[in-house]
Formats: sequence, structure tokens, C-alpha cells
Amino acid sequence: MKASKIYQTFSNVVLQKLKTIKPHSNSLTVALSGGVDSVVLLHLANSFQENHPEISISAIHVDHGLSDNAKSWQLFCTQLCQKLEIPLKIAEVEVVKKTRQSLEAVAREQRYLALFELSDPTSIILLGQHQDDQVETFLLQLKRGSGLAGLSAMASLSMQQGRYLLRPLLNTSRAQIESFATDFTINHINDESNDDKSFDRNYLRHDIVPQLNERFRGFNSCVSRSVELLQQQQALIDEISQSDLIQAYSLSQAKEAKVIPVSFLSSLSFARQANLVRYWLGQHNLLMPSKVILDQILNQAINAKIDAKICIQLGRHTIQRFRNELYIVGLSEAILDMFDCDLETVPLSNGTQLKKCQGKGIRDIKSNETLNIRFSALKTRIKPKNKPGSNTVKHWLKDAKVPPWQRNSVPLIYYGDTLVQVVGYFINDDYADELGVFWQLKEDNNNENK
Repeated sequence: MKASKIYQTFSNVVLQKLKTIKPHSNSLTVALSGGVDSVVLLHLANSFQENHPEISISAIHVDHGLSDNAKSWQLFCTQLCQKLEIPLKIAEVEVVKKTRQSLEAVAREQRYLALFELSDPTSIILLGQHQDDQVETFLLQLKRGSGLAGLSAMASLSMQQGRYLLRPLLNTSRAQIESFATDFTINHINDESNDDKSFDRNYLRHDIVPQLNERFRGFNSCVSRSVELLQQQQALIDEISQSDLIQAYSLSQAKEAKVIPVSFLSSLSFARQANLVRYWLGQHNLLMPSKVILDQILNQAINAKIDAKICIQLGRHTIQRFRNELYIVGLSEAILDMFDCDLETVPLSNGTQLKKCQGKGIRDIKSNETLNIRFSALKTRIKPKNKPGSNTVKHWLKDAKVPPWQRNSVPLIYYGDTLVQVVGYFINDDYADELGVFWQLKEDNNNENK
């Protein structure tokens, strides 16, 4: 097996990519479905490990529960890994179809989440996708009207949620993989869903791509070369976009947040504006917007009145503009109020904590008073220390340049019904004490958020 062409291709790709990964990883995790692609991949990885004993190999099988044969596939993978003496972990996931999302997409999302969760954080995840899969992905993206990034299809090495995904068989055809399995008598399972032509990928696989290869000799190889060229061009665009994004961050007034100043965005050509926003969203692991949504983001960001509110939905996030800068804002649930608290550290419903500290702040609470913690009470009035007059919390937070979507999450400390501290911002002038107490918001036990 080690001398075969497919093994040499696998070995060369893995060794080449391992050199580019920093920090260096000595662990490979095979995504094992039990199908011919992943089973051949497992055998190749096993042979590779014999040649490179410093590399550890493991496998993960994800059971989607979508087939009546799922348990038998799970048993097959278990017995195969036992035979090869490769550690195996099994994940059973629930695939629930979401609105405007295909069953394939949901299953793929759950599969990746399981792979990330069960594998060692430093391990590189090996995927069995091959040249035919690449061609099918290209055609699916073409059908969707995708741009350069979409038509670039799958990269041999990519990163998702901080994890490396390696596809060492992208230049190997399905026929070569099946021939390899036959030559070395490698058993595998057959997923009946792969024959269901109601799925677009299966329709292309069984009816369209074979005809294209029959009519145009070497069609798959030509598409594969074109994809590699598109990937090179996309990489160049990403370099330009990365440079633009670094410059945007350096010009931002909100130094603690990764936002884009609209003035800088406006200075770029339309093509660079679009690429910068796409790259920015990608850095936050957001799904790429459609052309219509992207045009909406750019149009509202640049052309809307300076005081106009902008809120464009993008999955579980929104794109908003504040002080002429674009922010990515995650959707958050309301934080529950807390009443009659008598703890030094108060856990909040969003997972953060409030900690009572000694020092310059407000006087300590008296025995006949109750400590209450509220949120969203922006109409409450307060006279902050060193501020002229009394006004609402909303007024003072706006004066402190706090973005509107953050204001409801600011903890408000009350003694009874009197607001005494706006945590992180103001203290009530009437309750100020140089040797008093103050409350701090903490993300966890070790990381304070002042």
C-alpha cells in the first residue's frame, strides 16, 4: 500500500501541509463515515503513521441517525478501528431541518461541530473529499451564482472555528479511490442516501458529471485546475482585504472593538468595499451575505443620514452603525434583574458575574437597605459624580459613547429604589465615598471586564 500512487499523493500532501501549520501538530483525526472515501482515508492515514511514528492517528464517527442502517455503520467503524488499533470516538447527533436550510447543510453543520468537540484541539481533522466532490461543489456554487470565493470550492487546507481541516485527496478521483479499495480488498459501507437524486449533489454525481466527462475528456481534471487558479486569485484578494482591514482597525475610534470606520470604507473602490466587508464578516465566522444583502450593507452604511439607525440582520448577528462606524452585533437575550442580593459575588443570567470590591466608589450598604441589580432601566435618573446635574441613564450612557445595543446590558446597582452605581461608568454623587465599595463586571473567575 505504501508504494501505491494514491498513498504517495496522500503522504506528500500531508507532509507539505504539516510544514505550513504553526504551531506544528503531531495529531491527525480521520472523519470516518464508513463510506469508501473515508475508509480508504483511514487506511492511508494508518500506513502514514507506520512511516511516521511521531504522528498519532485517531478517528471520529458521527451518527446522524438519518438511516435505519446507522447502528450497523457505527458497528462497522468500531470493528474497523479495533482491527487497525486506531482510537475511535463516536458522536450521536440530532439533525433537525431549519428554515431555509437543507437537510444536507444541517447534517454537515452538526458533523463539523461533533468533530471539533470530540477531537483534540491541536489535532488536524482529515476529510475524505476528493476530486469528484470538488467538481460537484464547483457546479453547485455556479448554480447558486456564487462569486470567486464560492467558486473556489474546497481548499486542501482550511480553517474553521480555529481548527485545521485537511483534504489530502482533492486531486484524487473517485474512480481511483474505488480502485484502490478493490485492489487492497478494503471493505466499506454504502450509504443509500447517496443514490437519492432529489439531493442536488447526487443528481450532479449520477446524471450530469458523468455526461460531461464522457463528452469532454478530462473535464474533472480541468475543473480541478480552474479551481486551483481561482483559489490563488482569492488568496491574493484576501491579502488585499486583510491589509485594508488592518488599516480600518487602526483608524477606528473604538479601539477595543473590531469595527470599520465608514469614512475609510467610503474611500475605497466599490470592489474593495465589498471585499473588505466580506473579509471582515469572515473573520467573525459569519456566513457570507447574498449580493442583495451585501449591497444593502454598503448602501446604508455609506449613504444613510449620519444619525440614521442601521440594523441589518445576518443570521444571529446584525450589522449596525454607531458614531459613523460599522459594528457586528450578536443577538443577546435580556439579562434578568436580581433583587435583595446579599452576596459578595452575584452570578447573572448571562453567565457573567458582579463582584463587590473595596475602594473609591459608593458608601457600603446599610443593614436596613436591600441591594438590587437591574438592567434596561434606562429612564432612571442619576446625578453622577463630577457631572453637571441629573439626567437619565440613557442620556449618560449616550454621553459616554456607549453603543445603543450595549446599554441594556449595563448592570445598575440600587440601594432599595435608589440608583447608586452604573457599573463601569458612573456612581451616584450623593452616595460617593473615597473609602467605600464599587461593583465590577467579571466575565469569569479570572477575567475582569471593567
